[in-house]
Amino acid sequence: MDKPKKPDWLRVKLPVGESYKHVRGLVETHKLHTICESGNCPNMGECWGAGTATFMILGNVCTRSCGFCAVATGRPDAVDWDEPQRVAEAIHLMKVKHAVITSVDRDELKDGGSVIWYNTIRAVKALNPDTSLETLIPDFKGDKDNIQRVIDAAPEVVSHNIETVERLTRSVRIQAKYWRSMDVLRTLKTGGMRTKSGIMLGLGETKEEVLQTMRDLADCGLDVITLGQYLQPTQRHLAVQRFVHPDEFAELRERGYDMGFDYVESGPLVRSSYHSEKHVIPGYGRAAWSLEKKAALV
Repeated sequence: MDKPKKPDWLRVKLPVGESYKHVRGLVETHKLHTICESGNCPNMGECWGAGTATFMILGNVCTRSCGFCAVATGRPDAVDWDEPQRVAEAIHLMKVKHAVITSVDRDELKDGGSVIWYNTIRAVKALNPDTSLETLIPDFKGDKDNIQRVIDAAPEVVSHNIETVERLTRSVRIQAKYWRSMDVLRTLKTGGMRTKSGIMLGLGETKEEVLQTMRDLADCGLDVITLGQYLQPTQRHLAVQRFVHPDEFAELRERGYDMGFDYVESGPLVRSSYHSEKHVIPGYGRAAWSLEKKAALV
């Protein structure tokens, strides 16, 4: 099969500017890991230029080997118990109003890293009381006690990405399980969290499979959903099967709002942290969508 050619709508500007340099300097000075760099995010220039970044805790080596992810797989370093305070201090220095924190999977730890997660959220909130916080968490192997630690720390949004449709989960998220992830999201929602998840398109899924995944997420009471184009990080990772046209993403956005999601972020360059400062606000996305619909009728 011929490799599909990357279309014009996936071109992004190179990261430049003083704000971008400032954020990079802080990240390097505080020895922090960002998924922006580790995940080769196409929006790094835009987000860092705006003075925001998604921090990755618990190191930059993952115990899982997902077929889509650029983060290194292997034996992680020992847990760094000082990391929560360093992350909190960096967010304070960056003066951001909204921060995103994610992590690698730490399946070798009994707590799955949930204690560091709890400590980080509490440290960030203590030093940055006016900063809203989204946490993009692993599945903790579905362990309810570990998930509860995140709920107890009370971030504004808790995200856990389903990533792909049920049929492709085994090849895309090799050590993960589709319904276990759905159960994680349901547990978070039952615990009173504002919940969020994301799907990558272009891995060989059908449109009906995407819609079914969206329906499954809606059944979990999900608040925010993101849909974006999968981009192959290296030749060792899963190949792109198709580049999805922006019109299809626009249609999925409409379908998502029709299913009842509170915020639908859908577009080729969308990643789970993209525009996340807006995802915190209940009703914001749906209100903007309603205004668009009314304007179209005029």
